[in-house]
Amino acid sequence: MSTAAARPQSRAPVRTQVRTLAGATILQIVPSLRDDPAGHAALDIAMTLLQAGARAIVAGDGGALVGSLRSFGGEWVPMVADSRNPLRLRANARTLRQMIQTERIDIVHAQCAGGAWSALAAADRMPVWLVTSFHDRLWKPSWFALRFMSALTRGDRIIAPSSFVARAMMERFELPADKITVIPRAVDLNMFSPAMARAENVAAARRAWGVLPNMRVVLAPGRVAPWNGQLALVDAARLLIGNGNRNIAFVLAGDDRADPRYRNAILKQARLHGIDTLFRMPGHIRDMPTALAAADVVVLTATEPPLSGRAAVEAQAMGRPVVVSAVGMLPENVVTPPRMPDHLRTGWLVRPHHPGELARAITAALSLDDAQYDAMGARARQFAEFMFSPQSVAEAIRGVYTSLLQRDR
Repeated sequence: MSTAAARPQSRAPVRTQVRTLAGATILQIVPSLRDDPAGHAALDIAMTLLQAGARAIVAGDGGALVGSLRSFGGEWVPMVADSRNPLRLRANARTLRQMIQTERIDIVHAQCAGGAWSALAAADRMPVWLVTSFHDRLWKPSWFALRFMSALTRGDRIIAPSSFVARAMMERFELPADKITVIPRAVDLNMFSPAMARAENVAAARRAWGVLPNMRVVLAPGRVAPWNGQLALVDAARLLIGNGNRNIAFVLAGDDRADPRYRNAILKQARLHGIDTLFRMPGHIRDMPTALAAADVVVLTATEPPLSGRAAVEAQAMGRPVVVSAVGMLPENVVTPPRMPDHLRTGWLVRPHHPGELARAITAALSLDDAQYDAMGARARQFAEFMFSPQSVAEAIRGVYTSLLQRDR
């Protein structure tokens, strides 16, 4: 999924076309510049553009990262872009059209549906390329919401966060494959790094969970809810215990108060099999890097496509083997056979609702000797760095911009 045909619009060739990033002007339209993954992604892209000799402008609501953008030479334009108000969208379109003309903008990158609608109106008959970034997940919204979201499918190039989302977009919106480029969301690999895990904090986390020094930890991050499938972990634990592996603690690290019925169902099932003492539910954990460092293996038992596969990437960034359900984009976020040879694996894929497969995968992870475990952890970290580092993601987006600039309008 790479190069796309241009939008079927007539463009007035009012100026000489820029062919490289050096000297080009790129405008990103974002919801805001808050201190969140989306805000940091916009900053990473702006930094990469400036290093390539381009001019980087970001339009969106304010936030804590505005100062950082300006500090390294990026420009910020205040705009309430993430809106469905028709009057606001029209006003934004007028602002954008004027900016395209006066600031000599070459590419507009809309990262929200409201921004895409305004950019489409502004770019009509203008010598500017439009890039859009699609959402992490395709919901089943109302007709109006689907119509509004469709603006993100009308760029000259569309960036999808996963092949799973890209395939769904092609089916729902009848898009050609060559219009879409798959670029995953970045993960903060400085925060999620084994080098940042302090031994005393890891030991404190294990004590808080009531884990004895000789116990292995199977960590299941994420909200305790039916779509995250933690109930299957009880059945898998029963099989593990039946095979003599009782020296394991199962830590469900996520909000367990939003769905008390499901939480109680997990505990009831565990008590029924006499393994309730092996389960811990510490609730929401703020320091996830330490929690991941305290685990021996990380499992994601989702039964429905998650919003993102971030948790699997974060675990691998911490050098931990993962066991994930083969749903949504999760298979893309782990290295397993048959896609790659067994000696390159960083984890295991299992079918949802198959506790036997889950139990066998956990057993395989816990059976690794020290050398095998360390080698898999190193591969997992390398995979995260190669695919999900902010630098690699920003470079991939830079490649999209460059390919557009090199095309004829």
